[in-house]
Amino acid sequence: MEDSLKRWLAVHNIQYVLHSHPAVFTVPEAREHCGHIPGTHCKNLFLKNKKSGQLYLVTIPHENRLDLNQFRRMIGAPKIRFARPEELSEILGISTGAVSPLGLVNDTNNEVIFMVDEIIWNADEICCHPNVNTETLQIPGPDFRKLIKVTGTSMEVKNLPCLET
Repeated sequence: MEDSLKRWLAVHNIQYVLHSHPAVFTVPEAREHCGHIPGTHCKNLFLKNKKSGQLYLVTIPHENRLDLNQFRRMIGAPKIRFARPEELSEILGISTGAVSPLGLVNDTNNEVIFMVDEIIWNADEICCHPNVNTETLQIPGPDFRKLIKVTGTSMEVKNLPCLET
């Protein structure tokens, strides 16, 4: 985890447990290397409304798959796509494979709408990458909710249209 993120978490009194592991890029790899970590594990997608250009960070339980067509209808977008890696880097300060709600600390212009599934939002503990895919943060639910609120990002807690994988 970068020192700047460690400092940000300390300044905002966000509690967490840091777990190191081999790089994970897929849910099966995450199950293998992170499955022992208690908490609700996240899957994160960085999406873009092709017409308006609005960016969305979508966080769902890791065992689910977002129904992109239903999500598109939910947000009123004629088409959505994955945001470009350059947008991910410029706005959230992270690279593909490490997409995380913690990237919102870098969205200082509040360009992203955070869409979080209510299962994640209401979980007792949330597990997500600290903007790198070789570590996982185990964050108590109240601290996760505080972290997101402190970023000042626009957000919506929804029952997101997911398909179990």
